[in-house]
Amino acid sequence: MKTMANKVMLLGTASSVGKSTVATAFCRYFKNKGLKVAPFKALNISLNSFVTIDGLEMGRAQVVQAEACEIVPTAFMNPILLKPSGNLKTQVILNGKVHCTMDAYKYKELNKELRIVAKNTFYNLEKDYELMVLEGSGSCAEINLKESDIANMSMAKISDSPVILVADIDRGGVFASVVGTIMLLDEEEKNRVKGVIINKFRGNMEYFKPAMKQLEEIIKIPVLGALPYAEFDIEDEDSVTDRIKNKEAKGLDIVVIKLPHMSNFTDFNSLERLEGVQVRYVKEVNEIKKPHVIIIPGTKNTIEDLKAIKLNGIFEKINSLKKEGIFIFGICGGYQMLGKLIEDLDGVEGEKTSEEGFGLLDIKTIFNKEKLTRQIKGVVTVNSNIIKSCNGITVSGYEIHNGKTIKSKDSKVFINDINGEVVGVCSTDGKILGTYLHGIFDEGNFAKELINNIKEYNGIKLYNEENLDYEKYKLEQYDKLAALLEENIDMEKVEEIIF
Repeated sequence: MKTMANKVMLLGTASSVGKSTVATAFCRYFKNKGLKVAPFKALNISLNSFVTIDGLEMGRAQVVQAEACEIVPTAFMNPILLKPSGNLKTQVILNGKVHCTMDAYKYKELNKELRIVAKNTFYNLEKDYELMVLEGSGSCAEINLKESDIANMSMAKISDSPVILVADIDRGGVFASVVGTIMLLDEEEKNRVKGVIINKFRGNMEYFKPAMKQLEEIIKIPVLGALPYAEFDIEDEDSVTDRIKNKEAKGLDIVVIKLPHMSNFTDFNSLERLEGVQVRYVKEVNEIKKPHVIIIPGTKNTIEDLKAIKLNGIFEKINSLKKEGIFIFGICGGYQMLGKLIEDLDGVEGEKTSEEGFGLLDIKTIFNKEKLTRQIKGVVTVNSNIIKSCNGITVSGYEIHNGKTIKSKDSKVFINDINGEVVGVCSTDGKILGTYLHGIFDEGNFAKELINNIKEYNGIKLYNEENLDYEKYKLEQYDKLAALLEENIDMEKVEEIIF
């Protein structure tokens, strides 16, 4: 009979201390040691999601961690995904499928059911692995949330995991945050904490060692080391990342509109890897200026975000830039906005309503209650001279949306899936492009060809770098992260804690 897996759980003193990154480092380190490792996060609150090969939805952080383990991501690694959609509504996804849309104040009523799902899913998943790397959510010492906790100490107890506490020194107050977190735990919880990792350290490590020793003496728990602040090209979980801060335009200037309910901003990470390309995220009309490309991304609430950009002037600005020949690209909700009309007569996203779109593509979208989640392979079919070299390129990615988009008979098809179904349309001149395909820029040479076509149109120097082997590149980044962990953290002590 298969014995239960070994476990370790990374909990945080606060949100955004780097739990996901440290968990990814643990996954890669122990995978490289020859263990069969899997990640697990009981509950994720995020608009950045992924669709698995079997059409189930999960948080992207666990996808990254699964990649670091070199295993196929499954929704069971993130059994509960909460996607806030505005108007105090949250979509609840259990083991990859939409369970319900709840009012925020009714969370406690659903809590017992969610706990059971998290527990049973974990028990079933751990049977197939030698080590489970669990990650908490936010702070593990929120006393007002303790009764309804699913993702933190509650999961540590359910899984019987030793806990390593992660704290962020970059924001200041790291010692108070560690001591305060430990003080707010009950005795059983304190006994479960076996080590502390200080994250995002800047400076001379030798000068910091006495302070770590002093902290260790105060809390009576080993301080396992400090991870230096370092930049890796690894996806971030939340939109609070530095990646989406507004930047100065240089090279080919791509502006991504930072919608109020923006989702899957990771769609554009791969564009930043292309030489001579600058990706800027903007939420104010005066930040847009005059870019070469505007991208309208996915959103959890298409109609509300469309109304929002009409109110703040971005809608009018995009229309005026369109007249000047700017390229405009819409993905998922952004694709829907580029059409003539969006109707939500069943109140899928909130109130029953409809809203006129940009009218730049001859399509309209009708929301239905059935959510479509699937992976896709398709082919670009364009006949515009401006983006001529994109024609015939194979693309892949995934769909996550409720709306059904209807094109007119005169609409120009941009992408067909392998079954001939339309998953994107474009304008006749090829300057307005829309698709449901998340991840379209990540694989193959579509991104490079499109960007080079736009550079050529704008008289910008072309680069002929080789196509990036994205899978190999990501594994190299995970290896660098694991090496940083091994170099700065007492992994012998970590292994004693786990095994």
